[in-house]
Amino acid sequence: MDINALFTKDGMRAFTAEQRDLFMNDGRELRQMEQIVQARLAQLTVDGDRPGAAGRRARRIARKLGRIAASVEKAAAQAEALNAAYVHDIVELPERRARQLEAKAARKNRLGIAATTETLVTNSLTKSVHGLHGTTPVGNPQVTTAPQPQYVHPMNFPAPQAGGQSFPSITDLFDQEAM
Repeated sequence: MDINALFTKDGMRAFTAEQRDLFMNDGRELRQMEQIVQARLAQLTVDGDRPGAAGRRARRIARKLGRIAASVEKAAAQAEALNAAYVHDIVELPERRARQLEAKAARKNRLGIAATTETLVTNSLTKSVHGLHGTTPVGNPQVTTAPQPQYVHPMNFPAPQAGGQSFPSITDLFDQEAM
């Protein structure tokens, strides 16, 4: 048997089908032997047997063959389970994962409307902020270093003289150029 052929879908199918058939045939033969042994031993009497002792002894011995037959039939079922597990866990896994990735992408596309709206709002606010500050938009306004407004403390101006000069008005403070 070529071990490399075993690791293909058809190779595994052929191997497990051959093993299943072999085990099922052996199980059938063991069941037939069980019946033959039981019938033959039921006819064999030993000196000193009570009535029915030969039949009980025959069933007890034949039951052992029945258990062997059941184990062999269970092995046939396990051979089929081997093929099913191989196909499910090895052969079909890449297709299943590809379908899952497609489903995730489709879901993201369906939900992408909300993400797109959020992006549009963010871009609009960024443009508005930079337009009001007179700067060109570069990335996120929360991260970039935009020029900070200049606050002028009123105590930095000279006190009004008796001649009538007063503190500057608020419009004078905002009209100043940033230094």
